[in-house]
Amino acid sequence: MFHKIKAVSPLPDFCLSIQFAEGVTKIYEVEHLFNKWASFKTLQESPELFSEVEVDVGGYGIIWNDDLDLSCDELFENGKTIKTPFDGLMAFTDATELWGLNESTLRKAISYGKLINGIDACKYGKQWVISTEAMRREYGEPKVS
Repeated sequence: MFHKIKAVSPLPDFCLSIQFAEGVTKIYEVEHLFNKWASFKTLQESPELFSEVEVDVGGYGIIWNDDLDLSCDELFENGKTIKTPFDGLMAFTDATELWGLNESTLRKAISYGKLINGIDACKYGKQWVISTEAMRREYGEPKVS
């Protein structure tokens, strides 16, 4: 399955907190790459560059500059899953992309009672969020891989 990245934050000791679209957060330790790949040594020598990490266009990985990047697969497979209060929650836009649906399908499912507002999904300002559990219960496994 494709694990799209929504956000990345630098942490102390050359670690990264990565939030994935499917509602999973992982901690990835970059330090082991310093001796494995010479280009990553730059991050150790320049901590200010390490703090400039950002999500690559499309969520396919993270980047520091034109020479330094990591793929979403590397981060997901080798990151350590951590528990957060937001585990299992995703935006409607992410859910519809992963399940190959239209946002109106989810809004209609709420209005018809198939998805329960406040339990399966909830609106915060202009953004709807939904639990991955509810998506799997109603629509099966994600279609996008």
